[in-house]
This record gives sequence, C-alpha cells and structure tokens, in this order.
Amino acid sequence: MGRPTMAIVCANSLTVIGLKQLLLSVMPSMDIEDFVSVRQLEDSDPDRFIHYFVDFNILLTDRPFFLQRVRRTIVLTTSDEHAKQLQEFHCLRVTVPEKQLVKSLLFLQQLGHSRGKMPVRPRVSGILSAREVEVLSLLVQGYINKEVADRLCISLATVITHRKNITEKLGIRSLSGLTIYAVMNGYVDIDQI
Repeated sequence: MGRPTMAIVCANSLTVIGLKQLLLSVMPSMDIEDFVSVRQLEDSDPDRFIHYFVDFNILLTDRPFFLQRVRRTIVLTTSDEHAKQLQEFHCLRVTVPEKQLVKSLLFLQQLGHSRGKMPVRPRVSGILSAREVEVLSLLVQGYINKEVADRLCISLATVITHRKNITEKLGIRSLSGLTIYAVMNGYVDIDQI
C-alpha cells in the first residue's frame, strides 16, 4: 500500500493551492489530491482517502455523501456561523490569519493521534545550535526580533543573524513553515503558538 492520501474538494483554486501547501508542510508524508466536485471525487475511489477537506457549499449540496464519512470529513468554512450549523463535522475556518490556520491544522493532526498527542520526532542534533533553537522558539511564539533580543539579552543584529542562519539551515523562509517545523520537532507546544 502506498502513502496515505487526503482529498481536497473545493472549486476555489487559490484555496486549494494554499491549503495543499500548508497540509504538505504539516504532514509531509501524505499525498493530496484535489477535486472540484463530489462527482469527480466519486470517480476516483473516494474511500481510499483518509480525510476529505471539503468546501462548505459543496458539503451542503452533497451532505449525504459526507455524513457517511463524517469522521474523515473536515469542512472548510468562512465563518463561525457555518461551523455552528455543522456540529457533527470537524470544521476548519479558512478566513483566519495564516498563523491561526497553521495552529488549527496542527491541532487537527494532533486529534488524529492516539491519546491526542502528536509523536515528537527526535531532534536532529547539529542542525540548529542551542541559541538558534531559543530564537526559533520565541519567534514562532509571536515575539518580534526586538522582543527576542530583550528576552535573550542579545543584540537585535544577533537575532537577525540567528534568524538568517535558521532559515538557511532549514530551507524554510516563512514564519508559518518555521512554526510547523518547531511544533513537529518538539521545540514548542501547539498551545504556545
């Protein structure tokens, strides 16, 4: 059997592209396929997917299909009102800032593991120095460069240098990508971001 596969069922191309990128960052061992309709999904052996990320409007149109797969369905909503209408489903609000969306995805991933705890990958020694880990941890917790410098009693220039080194070593440029890396490697807890 191949890698686990998730489906995104959404007609909005920008939503699909962004969600696919975030999902691959959070769960790099997954394959992701996208569909513009449930009809297209049904033509592709739908029960082989471990999760369906489905647009709210598509879910309303094809609710019976997803009710049969309620535990595997995550509804993409644009407001909290939509989520209230769909209490039987997990919902993911896509109109929130990127950091909050990443946190929600990490939380959903955590729910999927036994006893609600994500397995922490062993840290690879030598990639980041102890100080770089401290800087990374504070950055993903929302501190700006100046606050990191103050908390660690180092200069602003040193923080900027550490940040540059972190992004070069990891090959991750975005703060959301660094956040995912920090959580997945046990440098910060989801509740800290």
